[in-house]
Amino acid sequence: MTGYIIRRLIVAIIVTIGIAAVTFALLHLLAPSPVYAVLGNKARPVAVAAWNKQHGYDRPEIVQFFSYLWGIARLHFGYSYKLSQSVSALFKENFGRSAYLSGAALVLSILIAVPVGIAQAVKRNTIGDYTVTTLNFVLYSMPSFFLGIILIQFFALDLKIFPPGVSDGITTTWEAITHPNQLLLPIVTLTFINVASFSRYMRSSALDNLGQDYIRLARAKGLSERAVLFGHLLRNAALPMITLIGLSIPALVQGNLLIEVLFNYQGLGLLFYGALGNEDYNILLAYTILGGILTVLGNLIADVAISVADPRVRLK
Repeated sequence: MTGYIIRRLIVAIIVTIGIAAVTFALLHLLAPSPVYAVLGNKARPVAVAAWNKQHGYDRPEIVQFFSYLWGIARLHFGYSYKLSQSVSALFKENFGRSAYLSGAALVLSILIAVPVGIAQAVKRNTIGDYTVTTLNFVLYSMPSFFLGIILIQFFALDLKIFPPGVSDGITTTWEAITHPNQLLLPIVTLTFINVASFSRYMRSSALDNLGQDYIRLARAKGLSERAVLFGHLLRNAALPMITLIGLSIPALVQGNLLIEVLFNYQGLGLLFYGALGNEDYNILLAYTILGGILTVLGNLIADVAISVADPRVRLK
């Protein structure tokens, strides 16, 4: 196990460097320097040359890239010239709010999707199963921002139960936690989208396991249906969910970009959206690289977790 983790970490580092190289090259191809985004399109050549030299953009691109990699190793992702703040500080400031938003939605999704998926498998090919399946397909195919707009129209504008967006006063993670009415609509939006995906996987896995010999043996022993489902079926049928949860780790940090923009929620997603409009070079670069790092890390955590949950799995 230790050797496997070490090998995967080495691969993760190589993949991360590759992601950083591709992203760095593409951004440099579009804009070799953020000087015009900072000084304006009418900046004089003398001022442009002076700014580039001051901030190191006059060096060869390969030198800039390795310098940036060294900064990443020290958790320094550059500087936002638009916001006059280091990117690391901006990420630290917005990290908790995005993690809370996506984390709360993920936990609720699991708590809903697991029993719903098992119930669908047990009551397969019934009216209830068909109804839930249809609803899942509708939600799964629906863009998250469109579902959010529907919820805003119904619960905020028509019924006036919840606010249509998150107040600008919610500036810390603790304020987000202590004002559940502000975040209920964005959390419900993300939860519905996740449940549609998770419950389908859970139903399929539960159906496969219901036909296994260990389920028939448990029933032959006279165990109650509840004991069979939750004592034997659940652990084995939930294994695919571990992979899905591992792949959801990037969302825990980055949040959902469209949802944060739609509800004006101050997180990493909204920060990235603002950087797109402002051409904030270093935020765009760091956000993309961070997503790649978390995706690789999520896959590693999922593989290790499956081997722990299922002794039959042997990592070679």
